[in-house]
Order: sequence, then C-alpha cells, then structure tokens
Amino acid sequence: MKRVLATVFKGMGMGAADAVPGVSGGTIALIVGIYEELIETIKRFGPGAVGVWRREGLGALIGYLNLRFLAPLVLGILISLVTVAHLVTWLMAQHELLLNAFFFGLVLASVWAVWRQVERWRWRYLSPVLLGAMVALYLPALLPDMSQAGNGMLFLAGAIAISAMLIPGVSGSFLLLVMGLYATIMSGIKSADIALIAVFGAGCAVGLFTFSRLLSWLLRRHHGVTLMTIAGFIMGSLPQLWPWRQLASYRMDSDGAAVPLAYQYHLPWDYTAYTGEGSQWLLSLCLMALGVVLVAWFGERRSG
Repeated sequence: MKRVLATVFKGMGMGAADAVPGVSGGTIALIVGIYEELIETIKRFGPGAVGVWRREGLGALIGYLNLRFLAPLVLGILISLVTVAHLVTWLMAQHELLLNAFFFGLVLASVWAVWRQVERWRWRYLSPVLLGAMVALYLPALLPDMSQAGNGMLFLAGAIAISAMLIPGVSGSFLLLVMGLYATIMSGIKSADIALIAVFGAGCAVGLFTFSRLLSWLLRRHHGVTLMTIAGFIMGSLPQLWPWRQLASYRMDSDGAAVPLAYQYHLPWDYTAYTGEGSQWLLSLCLMALGVVLVAWFGERRSG
C-alpha cells in the first residue's frame, strides 16, 4: 500500500507538471526515478499483451503490463488533472513569475539527475547534449498554428504533445500553446467535452504507444547517448522557465489567446526597470533553491 500511494503521488506530480507550459511530466518521472520503468511499461501495450493473455490468463497479463505500477500512476495523473492542475493553472495566471522560479530550479537540478545516471563522461556525449538543447530551443518555432484546424489536426496535436511529454525537457503543454490549442484542450478537459477529448485522446494513444517503443529501443541500445540527449533537452527548455522575462512578440489564436513567439530575458535587478513589475527576487531565489533541494532529496532516496 505504501508503494501504491507513493506511485499515486508521483503521478499527481507528473499531471501537475504537464499543466505548466515549459515543464514536462517526463522530467518529473525522471526526478522521482520511474522514467525508464514507465517507458518500458507503456511499450508493452500491443499485440504481445494479447498473446500473453491468451496463453497464460489475466493474472499473467496484469504482471506483463506492470499494472500494479501503471494503474496507481495513471490514477494520480487523473486526480491531478481535476484537482492540482486547476491550482497550477491559477498560479500560472496569478503568480507566473514565482511558479516559473520554482520549476526553473527543479528542472535545472534534473540535469544533474540525468548526468549521474551515466557512468562516466565521454567527449562523444557533447554532440547529443548540443543536439538535444537545439531541438528543445527551436522545435516550437517549427510548429504551425493549428487553432482553426479540424479533428485531423487535433488528433495530430495529441500525438505530438504526448510524445513530447515522454521526453524530459520538452513540454507538451508548451507545444500545445505554440500550436494555439492549449486553451482549447484545457477548456475541453475542464468542461468534459467528450468529442474533443476522444479525438485528442486517440492521438495521444497513438503517439504514446509509438514513441514509447522508439524511446525504449534507444535506452536499451544507446543508453548513455540517449540520456545525454535528454540532458540537452532539459537544458534547452530552461529559457521557457526563466522567471524574469518579457514577452517580445506574439500572435493571437482563434480563441483570442496570445501565443508567445519570442521573449526578452532580464536579470532580476533589471526586471523592474524594463517591465515596471516587482522582481520578487528573494522569494524567487528561495523557490529555485527549494526545487533544487527536492531533486537532491529524491536523488538521495533513490541511491539510498
């Protein structure tokens, strides 16, 4: 029961993170030590599971699909979507600077969490780190505006967003925001729009089962290179969470919401002069430190 409750809380953390543009649920899974188990578990859903069920029965299927891990994790994510995610979206609207500060510290420290899983540094790891950082930085700029698209594009957006959520450092929520669908999806979830959820969910399912197999193969065959690429993704995502930034350019989606295209980044002591808003630098630095401490604590628990 203790392990089940711990997994539920880990799922809640993933669900809350996925509600924040700039943060990936995959990052939280990595921090709390369930990332590779999650990828391997998702990969098992497919024709192989049907074969296990036919040959060995329901009990063997439950073990094969690792449902004792996955069921409480999904439960936690669902609980978060209807509870904690609402709080997080409110904090994004009312205290964005402070929330970004906390997640900046959390995500920054998660680079260390990835690094320590690699036995030793090799210079050939520099290329995947740089590649991951460049993809995380420039991928949003390559995505089109899908805010006026039909069900086909909504399905595709689901596949893209869920694939991104599996990669630490690449935020599915932020990609939805760039595609002009973040407000639409969040509104649909809150209002229980069954038709929208069904189409978007189908795209998520296809992306989940397809991309998880690719990630599983990469982690098994090229573990160090894959982890260093993930470290690059995480580093490339940090500008999206820098607290002291100012929107430089944007476009409007079909719902009238601003979709950010570029930011100006400031140091804490310059932020007020440029924006006229308080920098809240002391509280922000404390929240950053809290994020770092939480990652270090989880890391010590895993190694202990």
